[in-house]
Amino acid sequence: MGGASAAPQTSSAEEEEEEAAFAPPQTKNHNFNSILQDLRRRNLSVGNRLRSIREDAAFVAEVAAAFGPPGRRRRPVVANERCGSWYVPPRSKAASAYFKSTDGHFGQWRFSARRLNLHLLDLVGERDGCVVVDSTRRGKRMPDALSKTVPIWCCVLNNALFPAPPGREKGDGDGDGDADADADAGAEGDAGGPPLAFDVHVPPNVVSDSERAQMRARIPEHVALLRSLGVDLPALRRKLRKPLRPIWVTQESRLAPTDVVFEDYHPIICCTSSRQVVGAEMSEGGYIQGAGDDTENWAFGLTPPVFWEHADLLLSTPEPDLPDLIRSLVASHASSAAASAPKEIAPRLFASALPIAEQPSSTCVVAMHAKATDASSWWKSPVLMDVGIGKHKVASRNLRLALPHICAFVQQYLERAGAEAEDAGLTQSGSGRVLIACESGKDLSVGVALALLCRFQEAEGNLGPRRERPDVNKGVIKVKLGSIMTRFPEANPSRATLQSVNSYLMG
Repeated sequence: MGGASAAPQTSSAEEEEEEAAFAPPQTKNHNFNSILQDLRRRNLSVGNRLRSIREDAAFVAEVAAAFGPPGRRRRPVVANERCGSWYVPPRSKAASAYFKSTDGHFGQWRFSARRLNLHLLDLVGERDGCVVVDSTRRGKRMPDALSKTVPIWCCVLNNALFPAPPGREKGDGDGDGDADADADAGAEGDAGGPPLAFDVHVPPNVVSDSERAQMRARIPEHVALLRSLGVDLPALRRKLRKPLRPIWVTQESRLAPTDVVFEDYHPIICCTSSRQVVGAEMSEGGYIQGAGDDTENWAFGLTPPVFWEHADLLLSTPEPDLPDLIRSLVASHASSAAASAPKEIAPRLFASALPIAEQPSSTCVVAMHAKATDASSWWKSPVLMDVGIGKHKVASRNLRLALPHICAFVQQYLERAGAEAEDAGLTQSGSGRVLIACESGKDLSVGVALALLCRFQEAEGNLGPRRERPDVNKGVIKVKLGSIMTRFPEANPSRATLQSVNSYLMG
């Protein structure tokens, strides 16, 4: 009798395949979805994001070159934060701007008193315009910040700074064919209001005529808001030779060297850095539209300056090694970070990022830290307060509870500084120096400074120990905030921060 033959060996892969073939439909769908999710994760990898960013940055450089031909000074490139800086190497960035897409969302159409961006007018007037860089995620051609928020900003400033009678404008079209060519003369304002001297210009293939009309109807109230802030409008007008006019450039635009974009306007060139992707990124060979967005979900703490300093190394590193490399680079930069120079946002009142540069021993310092601590531990000395307030939105909400402690600390400091000045035979007005610091130097520190101005600023502009709380309303807060934004354009207090300040001051 012959021996029984051995059964053929079946690999585990074959077994899984056989099991999948006879699996119920819901299991097959689950497996298929898992495969798709895995493919999507691989496509949205850190390496693909960084390669996409550098590809889009090359397009931004082409745009900057096209609107500043050889032999002429190029128009300054402005990164619209938060993600615009990913597409502009630090050596090429003239400034940052803060045009939020949410201000332009349908039904909002806001002109923000906390994002005035008036610092751009110096660049625009000196160099006949600027290039504002931003990106948007999959599916959109351009972000609302560029298609709607910037046009609203241009229109508001034009009508506030160039109050020409109706009929002044000729209504020529925008340079690349993306913008409307409607006449501006006598554009209607809100119902029953006077006509606008300057109309709002939007990309017609992105913003409908109906939405444009609704945006236009709100321009008069935005102009009134700007005028109510106490901003020195004549000084702003002297910075510009012409009104402002947006145009739009995408990776689908035809670029040709262009020196004079408009004869009668300063061009605000709205550059969408990312290429529009229709459908899934998996069909794009690793390209990710708007790769620089949502960095908290993928960047491991990487920032644009660190990326651009080490771009070649990062882009040549295998994907599995990228997280550890990024953490190492970020830690190295954090340990060698230079102390920030304070920004004077009112007479003898300064804001700074952490760490703080060395200050005169008499300076009152209020430093807000990300690790929450009990208020009883905050007072370190008569001139130093370390406020453990928490991180991000939690910190902004906690600010309301912290402000009474901070204001009491600053009031005691101002009283001592005034008494010492009087003993020395000096005027009490303007005695003392107050520095507020937070992680960014632009959010919590600005909110605290705003509260201090509303509580302690005297008629001549200096801080003084006012024993009675002044009557503060929204109008006062807006004027003080407008003065801060004019002196410190990079300030970017969050909505939650300002809500805490308002609640404290008017509560």
